[in-house]
Amino acid sequence: MGSPLSGQPAYAGLSFWHASAGDDWTPRPPLPGDVDVDVAIVGAGYTGLWTAYYLAEADPSLSIAVLESEVAGFGASGRNGGWCSALFPAELPALTRLGTRESALAQHAAMRATIDEVARVAAAESIDAHVAKGGMIRLARGPAQLARARAEVEEARHWGRDAGDLDLLDAAQAREIVRAAGVSGAAYTPDCAAIHPARLVRGLARAVERRGVTIHERTRVTGIAPGTAHTDRGTVRAATVVRATEGFTPQLPGHRRTSIPVYSLVLATEPLPASTWDEIGLARRETFSDFRHLIVYGQRTADDRIVFGGRGAPYHAGSRIDPAFDRDEAVFARILASLVDLFPVLRGARVEHAWGGPLGVPRDWCASVGLDRSTGLAWAGGYVGDGVATTNLAGRTLRDLVLERDTELTRLPWVNHRSPRWEPEPLRWLGVNATRLAFTAADREESLTRRPSLIARAVAPLVS
Repeated sequence: MGSPLSGQPAYAGLSFWHASAGDDWTPRPPLPGDVDVDVAIVGAGYTGLWTAYYLAEADPSLSIAVLESEVAGFGASGRNGGWCSALFPAELPALTRLGTRESALAQHAAMRATIDEVARVAAAESIDAHVAKGGMIRLARGPAQLARARAEVEEARHWGRDAGDLDLLDAAQAREIVRAAGVSGAAYTPDCAAIHPARLVRGLARAVERRGVTIHERTRVTGIAPGTAHTDRGTVRAATVVRATEGFTPQLPGHRRTSIPVYSLVLATEPLPASTWDEIGLARRETFSDFRHLIVYGQRTADDRIVFGGRGAPYHAGSRIDPAFDRDEAVFARILASLVDLFPVLRGARVEHAWGGPLGVPRDWCASVGLDRSTGLAWAGGYVGDGVATTNLAGRTLRDLVLERDTELTRLPWVNHRSPRWEPEPLRWLGVNATRLAFTAADREESLTRRPSLIARAVAPLVS
C-alpha cells in the first residue's frame, strides 16, 4: 500500500535495495475505473503478491486484481534487512495457547520449510534475488547475553528442537563464522537465507503478471467492505477481498488500532575489500544479530557490503506514517556506532545508503492470516519485521482458504487468529515509546553491570 510521494516518484532512491534492483520503477497503469474480479488484493508487497502467485497457479481461471497506492515493493517488502528466516514473531508457548503443542511445532516446521520454498520459486521464475542460505548467527556479547543464548537453546531442546535446528556455539566456534568484538558465544541456526528483497518483490510482480494477474499501481484504496474495495480510481467488486497492507494498515478506515507502524532504520556501507572481509568473516553470507534487547540485524550482500539495521526510532502518535520518518539522523548514528562496536575494522568505512520504513506490529506480537467466509474479507500481516518468509506461508495459506481447501496449512494455529486492538491514544504513544526507551536503558545497564537487566525483566510482559 503506502502513502503517495509528492511530484515525480523517485522510487529508486527509497533504499539501497531499490537503487540496486536493476529494475524500471515506472508505475504500472492505475485502475481504469470500476471492475469486477474474483479476488481483489490490497497491497503489492510480499503478502499480496505471494497470494496472487499461488492463487493464479492453483486456478488459472480466477480473475485477480492487485491494488497498490505506489508501486510493487514500495514498502517493507522492498526495504527490509534481507533475512528470509524461520523466525516467527510469536514464540512456541504463545502458539500453543492458540492451538496445541503439536500445532505450534507444525507452524515452526512450516516456517523452516518456507525458506526453501522461497528459493525454489525464485529459481523457477528466474528471479535473481541473490539468495544465499548461510544461516543466522546470533552473537552473545558479555555474560548477560550469553545467559540468554543458553536459555534460548535450552528452551529449544524442551520443544524437541535439536542442534540441526538451533545450536549453542562457544566463542571459538562463533569466531569461525564471524569475528565480531567481545563475543563469548552464539546461537546458530541454518534456517535463514540472505536475499536482495527488492529484486525478489519486483521479480515476483512480473511472475504474477505472467500468470494473468493485473497489478494496478498508483491506485489508493480508500476503504474495504464485504465484496468491495473502494479506491481513488474506481470501485473493485470481488467475492474475496484480501487486506495485505502490513505497516500501512492503520491508514485504512476502521483499522487505526489493528496494528501500529513501528519504524526500523537501515544502513548500507560501501563495498568492502577482501582484506576487510578476511577480518570479519561471514564467508557464506550468514546473517547476524546479537542478544541485545533493542533488535539489530545485518547481512553481507552479494556485492560485499554490510547492510545493518535496527529498531530505536520513535513511534509517532496516532499511528502516523510520513516519508520524513524514514530518516532519523540520531538513530542512524546509533546504528552506525553499534556496527563499528561489533566490527572495529569498519571505523572509517563509508555509509552509502541510509533508509527506513514502517513495520506492522499487532498488540499481542502475533502475526495472523485468515478469511471470514461470511463477509469474504481475508487478511494477513502483523509480522513485526519477520515477514520475508512468513508472507510466503501466508500466501499459500490464503490460497487454500480462498479455494476452500482443508490442508495442513489451514490448520496451523495462526490461522484466523484475531489480535486485540491497540490502546487508544495517548496510551498507545506512551506505552510504545516507554518500552523502546526501557530496552535502550536495559542494554546500557547490562553493558555496565554485566548482569541481566532488571528493567528488561519488568518490561518483557508488555511485548508478549
